[in-house]
Amino acid sequence: MLDLAQKCGVRLRQSYRRVAKHAAIRIGRYLHAHQFKRATRELRFLRFRLGRVIRDVRRKITGDAALEERFGPLLALAVRVRQQTQRQRGPKVYALHAPEVECIGKGKARTPYEFGCKVSIATPVTKPKGGQFVLHARALHGNPYDGHTLAAAVADVAVMTGVAVQRTHVDKGYRGHNHPNRFQVYPPVRSGARPPPSDAR
Repeated sequence: MLDLAQKCGVRLRQSYRRVAKHAAIRIGRYLHAHQFKRATRELRFLRFRLGRVIRDVRRKITGDAALEERFGPLLALAVRVRQQTQRQRGPKVYALHAPEVECIGKGKARTPYEFGCKVSIATPVTKPKGGQFVLHARALHGNPYDGHTLAAAVADVAVMTGVAVQRTHVDKGYRGHNHPNRFQVYPPVRSGARPPPSDAR
């Protein structure tokens, strides 16, 4: 937002570039050292300065339709960033250059979270003679539960191929799937182990 203001000739009262950069560095160091109260203090400092810049920009562009249209989307994102909290429900802004990015909880120790969008991909169970290929691909916005996406994926594959799906091989995230027909669904098993009867549905 500061770069856009400088590019458009909007002179702000104060930019806070230097102090904001140092505060962001301190936040990373405090979090690494598990000094969460100090990190919260620096985050509050950044939030206050962001609010000042937002109000200053709004004052300077009021009455100029061209500038209001240019700054509108970025100001809306800045307000969302300033108002969002760590434990709020619903969508958050994780990147100003890609506000549509979602946080996906992986539940793993080294990579507890991933940022992006879930994707459903279906391929043939047996390897075709000409090589493996993708039958179905769909972006799943809103971070849905994996098992609740199986019915739509199976329906799409059936429409595209004209063949009814008889069995699927899925990962553990599809346990408790929502497909109405109880055809065979094979979750992964350990290497060398046979799937128990309860896993084949």
